[in-house]
Amino acid sequence: MFFGGDPFEHFGHHGSRGGGGGGRRAAASSVDTTKLYETLGVEKTADEKEIKKAYRKLAVKHHPDKGGDEHLFKEINAAYEILSDPEKRAKYDKYGLEGLEEGAGGAGSAEDLFSMFFGGGARRSAGPRRGEDINHPLKVSLEDLYNGKTVKLAVSRQVIVGESKMCTGCDGQGVVVELRQIALGMVQQIQRRCPECGGEGYQCQRRREREVLEVLVEKGMKNNQKIVFRGKADEKPNVEPGNINFIVQEKEHALFKRKGADLLITKTLSLNEALCGFEWKITHLDNREIIIKSRPGEVIKAEASDRRPFVKVVTGEGMPSLGNPFVKGDLYVLFTVEFPDDGDLKDDQVEALKKILPGAAMSMEYDPETAEIAHLDHADVKNFGKGGVSNQSSNYDSDDEEGGPQQVQCNQS
Repeated sequence: MFFGGDPFEHFGHHGSRGGGGGGRRAAASSVDTTKLYETLGVEKTADEKEIKKAYRKLAVKHHPDKGGDEHLFKEINAAYEILSDPEKRAKYDKYGLEGLEEGAGGAGSAEDLFSMFFGGGARRSAGPRRGEDINHPLKVSLEDLYNGKTVKLAVSRQVIVGESKMCTGCDGQGVVVELRQIALGMVQQIQRRCPECGGEGYQCQRRREREVLEVLVEKGMKNNQKIVFRGKADEKPNVEPGNINFIVQEKEHALFKRKGADLLITKTLSLNEALCGFEWKITHLDNREIIIKSRPGEVIKAEASDRRPFVKVVTGEGMPSLGNPFVKGDLYVLFTVEFPDDGDLKDDQVEALKKILPGAAMSMEYDPETAEIAHLDHADVKNFGKGGVSNQSSNYDSDDEEGGPQQVQCNQS
C-alpha cells in the first residue's frame, strides 16, 4: 500500500536519473544493495521470517493512521515488497534498485523501475501502480477450517497477447482534452477518457484465459481471511496485474460456536443430572467421539456466583491455531439447568428429597387463625412498578397542578 510520492528518494540511486534523463545503470560494484535492509532494520542474511517480523513491527509503529511518518511508512512498504519476493531480492542484491526491472546484466534507466511500482515512473503519477484486485467469496464449513482443505477453482481472466503500444490518440495519458467555444471569447476545456484506448494509455490485443487454482484452506483460518494469488487478476498494459483474493466465509455450525481459537457448545441438564452427575457424547469436527462426563460429586449450578451463565471448559479441544495446528484452543460448555414444573414432583418424592438434599426448609410455628398465608403467582419482572392505581387524571386533582380547577368569581351588583 502506497500513498503516492517516491518511497525510494532517500535510497541513494538518483544519480542515474540525472540531467541527461535516462543515464545508463552504474556498474554492479557501485550500486547500493544495503539500503532496503537498513530500512527494515535487518541484516542482509536475514531469512523470510525475520524480514516479515521486522516489517510488521515497523508498519504498525509508523502507520500514518496512528500518527506515524507517512514517508517512512512508504519506504518500509517498498522495502518489504522487494525483500519479501525471492526473485526481486536476488536482483536487488546483485544490481540494486535499477536491476529490478531488467534481467541480470541488462541495462536501462531507473524510470523503468518506477514504472513497475507506480504505473508511470517517478515523474509520472498517472494510473495505478498495480491493477485492481478481484475478490471471490469462499464459503467453507467449520469442519474445513478445523481439518484444512484444498479446493480446485477455475477462474477466467484477460491476458495481453503480444506487446502493448502507447496510444497515439492521447500520448499515453489515457485522457484527451477538447476545447469547446461556448460564447464569443469564451472557451471551455473538457477532459474525457480517450476513446481509442479506453483510458488505459496503451493499446493491445487481449484474450480470455481459463486457469484452475488450487486454493488451500489452512487449519485454523478465520472468517474474512484472505487467500491471495498474486498477479492472477486481469492484465492491463503497463500495469502490474492485481491479485485474486478468495475471502473465507465461515458457515454457521449446528453445534459449535467459534470465537478465535475457542469453541462453545450449550448443554441443558435436568435437575437430577445437575446434582447427581451426567455424561453425553459429542462428535467433534474431525469426527472423533468425545464423552463429556462430570466428576464424582460435581454439581452444575443454574448460574455462576456473579449471575453469569455457568460455564465449564475442556482444555485443548478447541480450534487449531493458524500456523501451528498442534496448539489448540479450548472447548467451553455453557450449562442451563431445567427444573421440574409444578406438579411434576409427587408428595412422597418431595418428602424423600427433603431428607436427602441439604438445606431443607425448617418448619415454622405460627397461629393459623391470626397469621395470613400468601401463595405465589407467576409474574413478569417487566411489570414491576406498574401496580396500584392507574395514572389517569380524576376529578380530585390537587389545585396546585397545572390545569387544575378553575377559579370561581362572584359578581356583586
